[in-house]
Amino acid sequence: MATVGNGKPQRPRRRTWIWVSVLATFFCGGPLAFLVWGAMVWDDIGKEKPYDCAEAMAFARGRLPAGAEDARCTERHFQDSFVTADFRMPRAEVAPWLAATYPTGTTEPTCKQDLCVDVSYDQLLYVDVQVTYEDGDTALVRVEAFDM
Repeated sequence: MATVGNGKPQRPRRRTWIWVSVLATFFCGGPLAFLVWGAMVWDDIGKEKPYDCAEAMAFARGRLPAGAEDARCTERHFQDSFVTADFRMPRAEVAPWLAATYPTGTTEPTCKQDLCVDVSYDQLLYVDVQVTYEDGDTALVRVEAFDM
């Protein structure tokens, strides 16, 4: 214990210990809380989530065709945004829809599907359209769009 000028021992003030414990909690617990929060937020990054198809096609600078069925759209985000739209449409309407929606698109000769069209918008947004002709008069269309 410390002594005062008159020689009597002086007890440490309680407020000092309160401030020491508050500061220790802040400087040790603050970074720990930040790490826990970051781990929780980081867990959802890049996971595929359901997305509204109208918004997905707007992101891809297009619209769902009038005869689209079984539309399913997803999104994922990390540093870039990835949006995917899968739907079926009448086979006869594929070529006119592609010509109207993506007139600047180029066909890919090395396509693994029946038809592939790639579109680039100022090297900031890329759209890939893959068409697979199914039995009968339907076509499965997959539109993938991502930005940088």
